[in-house]
Amino acid sequence: MTFRNGLASLLRPEDSVLVLIDHQPYQLANLNSHDPHTVVNNSAALAKAAKVFGVPTILTSVVADRGGHIFPQITDVFPGQEIIDRTLINTWEDPKVVDVVKATGRKQLVLAGLWTEVCVAMPAIQAAGEGWDVTVVTDASGAVSTEAHEIAIQRMIAAGVNMITWMALAAEWQRDWARSETAGALNEVVIQHAAGSGIAYLWEQQLLNTPVPSPAS
Repeated sequence: MTFRNGLASLLRPEDSVLVLIDHQPYQLANLNSHDPHTVVNNSAALAKAAKVFGVPTILTSVVADRGGHIFPQITDVFPGQEIIDRTLINTWEDPKVVDVVKATGRKQLVLAGLWTEVCVAMPAIQAAGEGWDVTVVTDASGAVSTEAHEIAIQRMIAAGVNMITWMALAAEWQRDWARSETAGALNEVVIQHAAGSGIAYLWEQQLLNTPVPSPAS
């Protein structure tokens, strides 16, 4: 096994391309590995983080006429963007998607979707076998059961796929808080979608702007 380590193994926004797969009502209706609200929240956060860092993002659905449209929390981040609708279950077998990804010229392929064990695992394993540097965002994905999600992750790791959560990914893309061109916008995503971390940040700002009480006379 080739271990993924070293500075060059970390994700970089200039080398990343994100594919969001099948975040649709049908899949959400039988999502049991995570709280559905959490997956919608995390998927939207991931989409917004990608936009902050200028990471090309491909939106794809499967048979949307029956399975429903991609969540508006995602599509609203990319207004007017074309959604690639497929019949193929495995996204990476659809040349429309693969051609768009290849056209970006990037090799760090980031995936998230529903369900983990089907629509994420298939393209992740195939793309990794074709030499792509593949990362799956586990908390913006979900499966029909906890077992299905965990087994899919094990299967992908065995195939050489990297695993990450959306906040960890955003931190790797940011890398340095001195990068002011993205730091402020990323903080807004954290405030909106990271619950405790976002509230803690607002509290910190409140304290920093609160005058020190004067001693009693």
